[in-house]
Amino acid sequence: MNVDLKKKIIPAIPGFVYAVCLVFGHSLEKEGSIAYRDGRLWLTILILGILLSAALTVIMNQLQKRLLPKGLEHETGQQIRQVPAGRMTFLYAGIIFLCYLIVFLGVYPGFFVYDAQDELMQVITRSFSTHHPLFHVLLMGGTVQLIHKLTGSYNAGIACYTLLQMAALSLIFGYGIRKLKEEGMGRRGGILLLAYFGGFPTIVMFSLCSAKDGLFTGMVLLMVLMLCAFFRDPAGFFQKKGHCACLFLSSCLMMLLRNNGFYAFFVFVVFLALLFLKAEWKPYRKKMLLLCAGAMLAFLVVNKGFAFVLHADDSENQEILTVPIQQLARVYSMEGDTLTEQQKETLFEILPEEALKRYNPKVSDPVKVDFDNEAYEADKGKYRRLWSDLFREHPFGYFNAWFMTSYGFWYPGAVIDVYKGNTVFTFTYEGSSYFGYEVEEPGERKSLIPLVDRAYRFLSLDERAQEIPLLSLVLSPGAMFFLWTFVLCFFWYTGQDRKLWPFLFPGLLFLTVLLGPTYLVRYVVFLWVLLPVLLWELCRKSERKAAEK
Repeated sequence: MNVDLKKKIIPAIPGFVYAVCLVFGHSLEKEGSIAYRDGRLWLTILILGILLSAALTVIMNQLQKRLLPKGLEHETGQQIRQVPAGRMTFLYAGIIFLCYLIVFLGVYPGFFVYDAQDELMQVITRSFSTHHPLFHVLLMGGTVQLIHKLTGSYNAGIACYTLLQMAALSLIFGYGIRKLKEEGMGRRGGILLLAYFGGFPTIVMFSLCSAKDGLFTGMVLLMVLMLCAFFRDPAGFFQKKGHCACLFLSSCLMMLLRNNGFYAFFVFVVFLALLFLKAEWKPYRKKMLLLCAGAMLAFLVVNKGFAFVLHADDSENQEILTVPIQQLARVYSMEGDTLTEQQKETLFEILPEEALKRYNPKVSDPVKVDFDNEAYEADKGKYRRLWSDLFREHPFGYFNAWFMTSYGFWYPGAVIDVYKGNTVFTFTYEGSSYFGYEVEEPGERKSLIPLVDRAYRFLSLDERAQEIPLLSLVLSPGAMFFLWTFVLCFFWYTGQDRKLWPFLFPGLLFLTVLLGPTYLVRYVVFLWVLLPVLLWELCRKSERKAAEK
C-alpha cells in the first residue's frame, strides 16, 4: 500500500469505528434500539467519523514524532536489564498477594459467585455437564468440597480456593512485571505496575472471585508475554525451552478454562500459518505451528477425557446459539403480531411461550434457560429455516437484539445494569451489575474489615460508581476497547507489525464475547490485565529491522 495513502486510511478506521460505536451506543442506551432508517443517524456518523479521523491523524503523527525517537533501545536477543529471575518474581508476587489479602479479609471468604453454586453442586452430586468447563468445575468445586470434608465448613473451602487463586495470579502478575523489567522498564514503572496489579479494583475483584475468568485471564497474560517474546526474537524464543513450555501450557489451560478460548486460538493459529508463508518466518514455521497444534490437541484430549470419564451431559446447544435465541425472542416479544401461526408453532417447539415472555433485551439467560435441546437436535434444519425466514422479515430487529447484548463492550457510556431487578442469594440487583460481589450458598460473607467490604459493594452494585466521570472511564469496557483500538492501529500506522501480531489473539477473544449472552466485565477482564503489556510495547522501541520499514 502507498505510504501516503496508508497514513490517511489507517486513522480513518478507528475514527469511523468510534463514530459508529458512539452513535449506535447512545441510541441503544437511551432508546433500546437503533433507528436504521433515520438519515440523521447516518449523517451524524459521517460527520463525527470525519472529525475523529482527522483528530486521530494529528494525534498519531504527533505520537510518532514524540514517542518513537525516545523509545527504549532494544537489541534483538539481548535483555536490557539482568534481574534475578526467581527472587524478583516472588518478591513482586508477595507484594501483590499482601494487597489482595487486605481485600480478602474484607470480603471473607471471597467472591463465590457467577454459577459457583452450580459448579460446586456438580461435584457434590457427581452429576456433571459440559455447560461449565469441567476443568474449572473439578478445580474449584473439588477444592471447596475437599476442604469442607476436612473441616466441616464450606466457608473454609471457599476461602482456601480463593487464597490458592490469589497466590497463582500474584505469581503470574509478578512474573509479568519481572519480564517487563528485563526489557528495560525502570523502577518507577515497576512500582506503578505493583500498585496497578495489586490495587486496581477490576483486577482485584476477579483475582478473588471463584469464577473461571481470573485464572483464564492469567493464562492469556502468559500467552501474550510469550507471543511478544516470539515476535521480537523468534530464534531466541526457541532457545529458551521455558518459553516454549510456558506458551504450550498457558494456551492449553486457557482453552480448558473457557470454550471461546479454543475458537479464538484456532483462528489465531490459522493467521500464524498464513503469516509464516513469508520467507522470513520459514525457519520457525514448523516449530511454532507444531507447538500451537500440540496445545490444541492436548486441550481436546483432556477436555473430551474429562467428559468421558465423568459421563458429563453434553447435549446443550443454547450457549453457542445465544445470539439466534435472543433474536427470535426479540422478534416475538416486539413484533409477535407479524408472525404467522405456523411460525409461532415452530418457535414454541424450541422456546416455550412462557420463556419468550421473559425476554430481557440486555441478557439472554431468562429465555435460553428453557431452550429445548432435544427438539432442536431432532430437526435442526427446520429451526434454522425459521431463523432465516424471520431474519429476512425483521433484519433490523435481529441487529438490535444482538447489539443490545453486546454494546456495553464497545460503548464507553454504557451503564452495566444487565441484571437489574434480578434477585440472587443475598440482594436484588438495582442500578449496577458491574460485578456479582456476593457469596452464593452454601457460603456466607463474614467481613473482617467492613470498610473494605462496603467499598467493593459500592463499586460492584452502586450505579454511582459508573457515573463518576474519571472513575467510570477506567472501569468501562467500552473505554478500554477505544484505547486498545487506538494503540493497535498506531502499531499498524507506524509499521510496527511485530508489536501488533501478539495482540491479535486477545482481539479475537474480544470478538467471541460479542456473540455471548450479555455484556459483563467478567468476559473482558483481559483488557485491563494486558493493558500494561500493550502500553509497554507502545513505549518500547522496535527492533531496527521493523523500525526501518
